[in-house]
Amino acid sequence: MPDPFRPLTALGQPEAQTFTIGPVTITERFDVALASVALRRDRDKDLARLAKAAGLPLPAAASHAQGAPYAAFWMTPDMWMAEAPLASHEDIAAHLKLALADAASITEQTDAWVRFDLTAPDLTPLLERLTNLDLPAKPDGFAARTVIDHLGVYLIRHTATTVTLYAPRASAQSLLHALQLTANALI
Repeated sequence: MPDPFRPLTALGQPEAQTFTIGPVTITERFDVALASVALRRDRDKDLARLAKAAGLPLPAAASHAQGAPYAAFWMTPDMWMAEAPLASHEDIAAHLKLALADAASITEQTDAWVRFDLTAPDLTPLLERLTNLDLPAKPDGFAARTVIDHLGVYLIRHTATTVTLYAPRASAQSLLHALQLTANALI
């Protein structure tokens, strides 16, 4: 009998899915914990000190940074999304609340988002059809909110060949459909 309490990915499967279409690979990631971190009023020095001690980078606007054990990307002024391995940080909000005390407001985000990692020898043909961002002109570590197929997404450019997309979990199938349709059109 299936376990009714076994977690499912945003695509409704027990395991993360991977799709390869021509040179493009789309990988659903189900192994990353997320929490938003918002600076509290007049606590910027405290937050900077506590975040550094915790290994949480607080990147500048339009940036993503890797720390240990956390990575983070900028969302808006004084707000970031923190990422960590789900295996060690399943309750990421509790970890961050303990580390950052009352210098920031922390909100659990893990189950609110779907993450797709895109890889290809050249992602430009795919992404120039999906977003208005000029990604070849952006540096590694660039992060921004954009729109793909009428869906608000966060896009992180790790390298010229690897990009991460975060979208609302409820839009997982729609975003995957747009990615697959566009990748198929390029074959």
